[in-house]
Amino acid sequence: MEENRIALIGIIVEDITVTDRLNTLLTEYGDHIVGRMGVPYRSKGICIISVIVDATNDIISALSGKLGMIKGLNIKTVYAKTKGDMITMKQTIIDKLVNSQSATADELAYLLELDDFLDIYAAADGVRKIVHGDTVHIRAIIEFSDYCSRRCAYCGLNAENSNVHRYRMKPEDIIQTAVEAYRAGYLTVVLQSGEDGWFTPKILGEIVKSIRAQTDMKITLSCGEMSYEDYKYLRECGADKYLLKHETADMEIYAALHPDARLESRINCLMNIKQLGYETGSGFMIGLPGQTTRTIAKDILLLKELRCDMAGIGPFIPHPDTPLRDHLHGSIELTKRAVALTRLILPHCNLPATTALGVLSKDAKDDILSCGANVIMRKVTPPDYRQMYEIYPVDFGEAKDIVTERRELEAQIRSVGREPK
Repeated sequence: MEENRIALIGIIVEDITVTDRLNTLLTEYGDHIVGRMGVPYRSKGICIISVIVDATNDIISALSGKLGMIKGLNIKTVYAKTKGDMITMKQTIIDKLVNSQSATADELAYLLELDDFLDIYAAADGVRKIVHGDTVHIRAIIEFSDYCSRRCAYCGLNAENSNVHRYRMKPEDIIQTAVEAYRAGYLTVVLQSGEDGWFTPKILGEIVKSIRAQTDMKITLSCGEMSYEDYKYLRECGADKYLLKHETADMEIYAALHPDARLESRINCLMNIKQLGYETGSGFMIGLPGQTTRTIAKDILLLKELRCDMAGIGPFIPHPDTPLRDHLHGSIELTKRAVALTRLILPHCNLPATTALGVLSKDAKDDILSCGANVIMRKVTPPDYRQMYEIYPVDFGEAKDIVTERRELEAQIRSVGREPK
């Protein structure tokens, strides 16, 4: 049996002499009309009527067709979206994402706002399993300097924060830590810092070459914006990957958060990184001031436009020594949804369960592995420095050696049915 639908039929009566025919027709369909309202617009010589109908498609179409046959009437029928329509629309977008890895910003925003997201999580997890299997790649992060020349409004390391305990690891200590991580089983190391001018491309290049000479590790750099020539030099030294988060694809939000930077420059750096053959990483935060679901949709589409090989998506966490100290942290649920949609639109992209998500909820960090994520980042920064690298507040608990922490993480990954690597 065909279900009823709700429709609004808008009627402009341009010839007042057809009013009797109009009223006769509406009376004929009176059992299906919920209400009607007419407004005469005498100065224009017309009357505007709204008719609300609750009926099957066939009946609504028949009424609309008969009204349209009356000369002197201009009509338009608009249908309310039913639950069935919404389910169909949702499935259509999911199918489009799975089959062609494409969607519009409006479509992604629509999905992000749904009450029920379970089937999208299932679809993302299915794509993850097909493309990446059950392997969870564990990356070692060495945060070797918390000096930064930037003034990002959300970051605890920003140059204007005088409360930060600044440090720089010695190049030989960075190399030694990377070697220890390699011996503990790590196959990729991420060398991360603020934008610290002391670590010139020459110094960074020597560190990369030394790690390359002593290990078989893949080397990821995350040291901020540089010139094309500097990125090229570091690539020639042996760096495999470069991570540079764009944070937000909204130009106005970006400008408000980065008083000394431009989104265009960020994107240009990412394009240079990709052109030079790096595995290219970007990413963004959930919960920034002024952000909407459409903003997040644009973030996801920018990742696709840049052809990113990896993307870090995590919730914003306020730091007490920044201008955003009083802003609420980002939504865990919305973060998981953004990761899932990114998995669907970029099936081959490496998507980590970010550290920030684990700060807000350990369970959420585990859970996101079933939403499309396939990577976990583990800090191996020496304990003396680890707490100082405070982009956002975090308590790392009791310091343990690199091997012990690695083994504990491997056990945690296996406990959720996945295989660490």
